[in-house]
Amino acid sequence: MANTSTVARDGGSSLAPARGRHTGKSPRKPSGLPDWVVPYALLLPGLVVIAGLLLYPLYQMVVMSFQNVGLRQIRGVPAESVGFENYQKLFESELFWTSLRNTVVFAVVTVALTLTLGTLVGLLLHKLGKKMSTFLIVGIMAAWATPQIATAIIWRWLFDAESGVINWALNMLPDWFSSLLFGRSDWTGEPWLNDALTIYMVLIVAVVWASFPFIAVSVLAGLKSISQELYEAARMDGASAWRIFWRITFPLLKPVFAVLVVLSIIWDFKVFTQLFVLAGGTSNREAFNLSLFAFTQAFSAPPKMGMGAAIAVVLTLILLVITFFYVRQIVKTEDVR
Repeated sequence: MANTSTVARDGGSSLAPARGRHTGKSPRKPSGLPDWVVPYALLLPGLVVIAGLLLYPLYQMVVMSFQNVGLRQIRGVPAESVGFENYQKLFESELFWTSLRNTVVFAVVTVALTLTLGTLVGLLLHKLGKKMSTFLIVGIMAAWATPQIATAIIWRWLFDAESGVINWALNMLPDWFSSLLFGRSDWTGEPWLNDALTIYMVLIVAVVWASFPFIAVSVLAGLKSISQELYEAARMDGASAWRIFWRITFPLLKPVFAVLVVLSIIWDFKVFTQLFVLAGGTSNREAFNLSLFAFTQAFSAPPKMGMGAAIAVVLTLILLVITFFYVRQIVKTEDVR
């Protein structure tokens, strides 16, 4: 029988296998890289993809915003550098400030409504049984998964002046009730999608309808992670439902709400497809937001892609500033706690 032990220097024995003995496991080969380099080496493929798909186009957009890019440049003529001329023209344009106002007001209203409705639906789903909750989740997520172009076409048909369901439903109301509630009783031919104000009213409804399911499911997932013992203890102490939400649910779901707020702000600031369809293209300039304004400048004849890129840069900077200050405030609040 082979001896698998060696004699230690102090006369004791060691259980290590004798040198040359095959243990059945091949020794690990060293990578040849320092330990601190290995994590960065593993992240490198992902960083290359991000740089190629996101950072390089962003860099090209910034460069283009300082150039005069039109049809000649698309055909191969080198672009002419114009410095800050695009930005100067942009800030002097009254249409830019109208578009900025529409973008900010729409985003503030839509984010607030989406988060409120999504949170309420998430709380409701948490109270329901498993089968009913699953059924409703599948139903509302179908709305969230519907392509934006299809959603916009549906809502444009609903609010159509001649054959829309909304005008038909309003005309079905009793005259006294419609007059009391709206100040009028006849809704035949009401042009909801001609005026900028009513266009944005329809747009808010369409975007909230398509966005709240994601908020609801995210809130529901967060609620599932909260221990029920906390709620039982609060009820035993006589806490109301409103107090339980603000003292237990909201503080524990604050990281979830922080992410949802940031995502909602980014999505609602960049709404384009629904507005383009509801407004009927680019003819109604009073209904422009920054995304539609950038599209019009870049692709309407004659194309001014440098100006469109400048608008896109301004929109990106606004989103970065809002996200930075919001996340910074959240981090400071967590540090204080």
